[in-house]
Amino acid sequence: MHLQLAILLFCAALIAPAGFSQEQKAPTVDELVAKNIDAKGGVDALRALQSLRLAGKLLVQEGQIELGYVATKKRPDSVRTEATLQGMASVQAYDGKEGWRISPFQGRKDPEKMSADDLKPLTQDAEIDGPLVDWKEKGSTVDYLGTEDVDGTLAHKLKVARKNGDVSYVYLDPDHFLEIRILTQRIQHGAQVEEETDLGNYEKIDNVFIPFSIESGRKGDPDKQKVIIDKAEANVSVDDAVFRFPASK
Repeated sequence: MHLQLAILLFCAALIAPAGFSQEQKAPTVDELVAKNIDAKGGVDALRALQSLRLAGKLLVQEGQIELGYVATKKRPDSVRTEATLQGMASVQAYDGKEGWRISPFQGRKDPEKMSADDLKPLTQDAEIDGPLVDWKEKGSTVDYLGTEDVDGTLAHKLKVARKNGDVSYVYLDPDHFLEIRILTQRIQHGAQVEEETDLGNYEKIDNVFIPFSIESGRKGDPDKQKVIIDKAEANVSVDDAVFRFPASK
């Protein structure tokens, strides 16, 4: 009887530290966000990045069509993207208050204002730092959901509930703590959609790591559009007028 009790106590002593160790290994939201900020270059480098211009190409229809691509971002939350082909330019822009677009490939060559639903993806694109940095100030809530396989990588999964109702699941590489995938769920025109964005080929621009490969589209859609950045410029001078709805001539 005493021998059996001794064996049980010995086994319990072995198991308890192992369980405690596993519990200690689970990172907190604050720890993961801090590592994400450090991985991008640190808080000072991020704060110093006030504007960003990215130029490259946009590949659609499984890469069969290539368009020129330029994206310009400026703090606090302005963005303008242009995709050009055969002299025509598709434009989407947001000045922090309202969004607008020009869609010549759909036969609409005049600027038109965007609805609140259509604007949601653009407000997300305006984030220079991504969804995790300053998440409290943005009015978001963040929860850690453990790890999940992302194309063979056991990534840390964070749920970001935004104040506009969108929910983004952010996947961080376990070694470098940079975003490798963002899955966003939102309601658009009365239906729930899921948009998946894969990020990669990070390069340092003015001490901040920026993804140079961005592939996005509806979840499960094999024909996603891919942006490949060839050139990035930090803290470029940008006139705020390029983000605003064009004045009538």
